[in-house]
Amino acid sequence: MNKRALVIGAGIAGIQASLDIANSGYEVILVEKEPSIGGHMAQLSETFPTLDCSQCILTPRTVEVGKHENIRLYTYSEVDSLERKDDNSFDVRIRRRASYVNWDLCTGCGVCQEKCPFKVDSLFERGVGQRKVIYTLSPQAVPNKPVIDAENCRYLQSKWDIESGLTPALDKKGNPAKPKCGACEKFCPTGAIDWDQKDTFIEENVDAVIVATGYDLFPQTRLPEYGGGKLLDVIDGLGFERLLAASGPTAGKVLRPSDNKVPLEVVFVQCSGSRDPERGVPYCSKICCMYTAKQAILYKHHLHDGQAYVFYIDVRAGGKGYEEFLNRAQEEDGVIYLRGKVSKLFQDGDKIMVKGVDTISNRTVEIAADLVVLATAVIPRIGNQQVADMLGLTYDQNGFYTSRNEEFDPVLTPSQGIFMAGCALGPKDIPETVAQASGAAAKVLSMFQKDRASFQQEEMFSTIPG
Repeated sequence: MNKRALVIGAGIAGIQASLDIANSGYEVILVEKEPSIGGHMAQLSETFPTLDCSQCILTPRTVEVGKHENIRLYTYSEVDSLERKDDNSFDVRIRRRASYVNWDLCTGCGVCQEKCPFKVDSLFERGVGQRKVIYTLSPQAVPNKPVIDAENCRYLQSKWDIESGLTPALDKKGNPAKPKCGACEKFCPTGAIDWDQKDTFIEENVDAVIVATGYDLFPQTRLPEYGGGKLLDVIDGLGFERLLAASGPTAGKVLRPSDNKVPLEVVFVQCSGSRDPERGVPYCSKICCMYTAKQAILYKHHLHDGQAYVFYIDVRAGGKGYEEFLNRAQEEDGVIYLRGKVSKLFQDGDKIMVKGVDTISNRTVEIAADLVVLATAVIPRIGNQQVADMLGLTYDQNGFYTSRNEEFDPVLTPSQGIFMAGCALGPKDIPETVAQASGAAAKVLSMFQKDRASFQQEEMFSTIPG
């Protein structure tokens, strides 16, 4: 009786849950919609409050997932449908998007990315860097196999235009027209580029499901008073993480996006969209106070002559060592905390003017900043409601999943055999996410062990004569 679990989402929650189940001897189907696993933690430079290297913690786990004999990994994939059977198992249909690269032939050498002549803005780099049209998310990507961004690929677009008749099928000499570019195919040493690849569907049967779909960030475009996403030197917290990260677009140098100059004055604006029921979300995003303090400390470590300012409503640091970490930012690293809201940001020459108020001194504050970092609200992942409808889950007025009992069964859903973990249920930090993921895995293992014991008991009685 071989039990299997489906884990939806391969951020740190999905990774932890998958490893706990797989290390107990059960099979795991792990589905991730991005080309590689790691989620938002893969974007971080360091973690709070220890300032440990994020990749040093995460990479051993991603590598273990990629090599684990009990984990079947489907990246660049999404759950297309899920149906419960009479025996309470689930038939799952997984859609794997076309990557236009044959991963069985690809060795991950990186030649295709090196030779690709076109760059586009990278969502992974959060607007502070670009990537090639054929790409992996990071140098530590698992699996280390590239995908082609069809929407921006000149070869695929011209190929489809020819096939659909939008452009002539013959060139000026009367020869069959050829798609433009194709540099990746020309230089690929293993012939792994597959221009005719299509989306594929995989059918699996599982006995339990863990939903770990993670979170998104409140879009800057919905903050017009902070530039509405149009000011190049106003970025979100994950964007600043990419500037700090050694694997980021600036190789760990803090440079502002507009002109690659070193920002000597940086303003951090907390509660950007959080605790704002009129224009944002009504709840506290829980992690912003701590990651802002971490980023201010790291900025000072990179630029000793720089000055960091933090505008805040109030500080919420409820965790082991968190209050001490915030005190360190102010007392040891000289970060200036200003209690008050920022009312407006606007461009003035090469500066970003920050207008706010210090409610302690009751004074208006105006700072000419080189770079502004917004601690934007944590919001549910786009598509969470469709997943909820498919799996029979419930969600609150903000779009986060709700459990069967928030106090005593925080990882259980109203649907039997389906569990949850991580920021899909609401904002939380990495330690809480990992603990909850292990809790969800423990519930799955308990269910599997109970079913195994019942099965063995039935077998034993079936062998008794008469």
